[in-house]
Amino acid sequence: MRVILDATPAQRRFLPALLMTLCAATPGRTQNVESLPMYQSEQSVSGTLRLWGHGSPDTDFMGKLVRSWEERFRKHHPGIQFENRMYGTASAIGALYAGTADLAIMGREIRPFEISAFERAFRYPPLGIDITTGSLDIRNMDFALNVFVHKNNPLGQLTMTQVDAIFGCEHLRGPRNIRTWGDLGLTGEWQDKPINVYGFPINRGFAIFFQDAALGGSRKWNRDLREFGDVRQPDGTLRDGGLRILEALARDPYGIAYSNVRYTNAQVKPLPLAATDGGAYYEATKETLIQRKYPLTRFITTFVNRAPGRPLDPKVREFLRYILSREGQQEVVRDGNYLPLSEEAVRTQLRKLE
Repeated sequence: MRVILDATPAQRRFLPALLMTLCAATPGRTQNVESLPMYQSEQSVSGTLRLWGHGSPDTDFMGKLVRSWEERFRKHHPGIQFENRMYGTASAIGALYAGTADLAIMGREIRPFEISAFERAFRYPPLGIDITTGSLDIRNMDFALNVFVHKNNPLGQLTMTQVDAIFGCEHLRGPRNIRTWGDLGLTGEWQDKPINVYGFPINRGFAIFFQDAALGGSRKWNRDLREFGDVRQPDGTLRDGGLRILEALARDPYGIAYSNVRYTNAQVKPLPLAATDGGAYYEATKETLIQRKYPLTRFITTFVNRAPGRPLDPKVREFLRYILSREGQQEVVRDGNYLPLSEEAVRTQLRKLE
């Protein structure tokens, strides 16, 4: 700060750019991590914590972040050891109800059949604790979904009721389906034009999340949905379905699609969304994701086995309290792949541990 005070008039011309650089260099502050409480252990714990889930032998999706949590947690509890079996989300819930995992870290939303399998074993569901916010646009890091139209489309925003009416056919959120641009209030040449819909294959994780978040849990899609999955190219590289979706939309002025902003091109535009009719509209940004204002935000959730009315295993509880502390969420910011939780979200998750 002394440098700024002593700057010459000529140097002061560059201060706005300098201040912007300084602000950009402190992501923890802009992401509100500093407002979270520091970790303070409530009891000393020891033993072994067994973690299963999001990862693979080939790709270390969140292994670096998990290891940083473990290393720093051991400074508070030297008697704790960890066994990591991050072999994939598909193995996580099975390991939890088989008794070989203490924490099941999911790289996607839990499926109904996984909840049912756990309930058959224990007669109660697993307890889910959100530990990070999904990314804005990083592949394999639970990025948010976005709804796009062609750049020439005059539509400027959508409610989730309208999104459901366009992409679904059961219209659980509203009274009817929407199939023409006139149904959305567009006039002139747009009024009678059909809405062409594009998206991921309906059996893929993105579509399953979209069903729950946008279609109100319905599994009934607009029958004209055009699905685009990943394809292997002649040189062996993978061409993402999200990219193919927006390439198709770029050629169709009357189309609408859901994908992610990492795949955007000059011919398409993402739309701000409102969670409720009459509610505020939000673009997808890191801040609106962290604050849970954007309706298609995703989260990384870990599931644990806790019987109703019974206390959580002390070492599991202390480790989760650490993850939900300022230090734990600072590691999320430092890692840079996922986004941290907001202060309000942290309070909500901590209440689940009581």
